[in-house]
Amino acid sequence: MRILIVDDEEPIRELIRYNVEKEGFQTLVAGNGLEALNLVRSEKPDIIILDLMLPDMSGLDICRILKNDTATVVIPIIMVTAKTEDSDIVRGLELGADDYVTKPFSPKVLIARIRSVLRRGISNSGNNPAGEINTRNIRIIPLKHEVYINGGLTEFSATEFSILSYLAHHAGQVFSRQQLINAVKGDSYPVTERSVDVQILSIRRKIGDTASSVHSTGNDEERPVIETIRGVGYRFCEE
Repeated sequence: MRILIVDDEEPIRELIRYNVEKEGFQTLVAGNGLEALNLVRSEKPDIIILDLMLPDMSGLDICRILKNDTATVVIPIIMVTAKTEDSDIVRGLELGADDYVTKPFSPKVLIARIRSVLRRGISNSGNNPAGEINTRNIRIIPLKHEVYINGGLTEFSATEFSILSYLAHHAGQVFSRQQLINAVKGDSYPVTERSVDVQILSIRRKIGDTASSVHSTGNDEERPVIETIRGVGYRFCEE
């Protein structure tokens, strides 16, 4: 497993490199955004540790570029940032980042996050093809990590794919935001409920789910795919 470490501060790069190599990982390092993009495209690392504050471009811009490129969209990204505002964290997750840690951080926590993200990737890629879901206008193929909407392939971030797949596999069951976090990220993932709402909103836009709650009119066209249960959470509505 190769990890790309992107940070403009050499002491932090070396701290991360020392700790991840001690755990048996191979490393690549970059001190700016352009160097990072070139390394990702040429070396295809298994995971990226990405600082948001870089001298030539924002880490968020790098995340956006990589997640909009079919050649790099599946590479997991863990953001490392001194920013602790919810808006920064939510923006990164919305762009497709898989996890984040804030400076100062414990190397043990970072290693745990790396292993957690890698486990999720293995789990997603190793699902049985029999787990394929066809419902309404949606087709989910876990083995290929693909989602088709109305027959067309639609890109989902790793987190969006995990949430949609989990809800669809448990259609009819209501999950709180924390339960969704635990199911797709792990019990120790310190994410805000607001970021779950952002992921759900993005999923709804992509699947064309304009309704957010069940109507009492009996009109099937108004029934949502993902229903908001006020004060509780979300559920994937059965056909």
